[in-house]
Amino acid sequence: MKGLKGRRVILTGGASGIGRAAALRLGAEGCVVGIFDLNGAGARETASSIVQAGGQAEAWQLDISDQPAVEAAHADFEQRFGPVEGLANIAGWDAVNNFLDTDRAFWDKVVRINLYGPLTMHHVVLKGMAARGFGRVANVASDAGRVGSSGEAVYSACKGGIIAFTKTMARELARQGVTLNALCPGPTDTPILQSFTGAGEAGAKIAEGLKRAIPLKRLGEPEDYAGMLALMLSDEAAFMTGQVLSISGGLTMHG
Repeated sequence: MKGLKGRRVILTGGASGIGRAAALRLGAEGCVVGIFDLNGAGARETASSIVQAGGQAEAWQLDISDQPAVEAAHADFEQRFGPVEGLANIAGWDAVNNFLDTDRAFWDKVVRINLYGPLTMHHVVLKGMAARGFGRVANVASDAGRVGSSGEAVYSACKGGIIAFTKTMARELARQGVTLNALCPGPTDTPILQSFTGAGEAGAKIAEGLKRAIPLKRLGEPEDYAGMLALMLSDEAAFMTGQVLSISGGLTMHG
């Protein structure tokens, strides 16, 4: 894709799932990829795969809601590779519970990972982008943030917040040459979905029910989103900002 070769990108959540698929795709497109993830071993494995394929990547183990840790890793990335030009916020976590059965400790964990984490990443990384007059940001929200999702009330609130935040920052930073867009996956075969469906025969039945509800008759796979995230970070999307794209196999059509 136009503009991706040599582009320096920081990506969160690259140890597994959608984040790993996106990191591998960006590496294949020629980006220099910095992977921030609490799962250090998984992040290093992803970075190693990119390097073995002939690309450039490095991993940092950190909590993305820890601003001093993010600042240190961001500075280290820029010292090694140069100014950050792209940011992909993909890290996320949830456990399915009815809201009335949850407590403040659970809310705090979901909000810290899914809302404070991305806010911290934006606050640290976008200052340099705005000062230099260029940047591309791709945020992974969720269809749960657009249409709601039973058992995911706090997660849905966070992802709805990311959608609104993306649009607001797109307005604030348009004159500084920084674009921000959001991608909303539908039901996807990731650890979050597996925690929702559960294991064994009961989990398989829930997964099959989801598949039947999706017009394309299958769950999403992490690789289904990697190309669109790469597009949002490329110059193919230079005139696209503040947009929210749902990729759900047709489950949540809207216009």
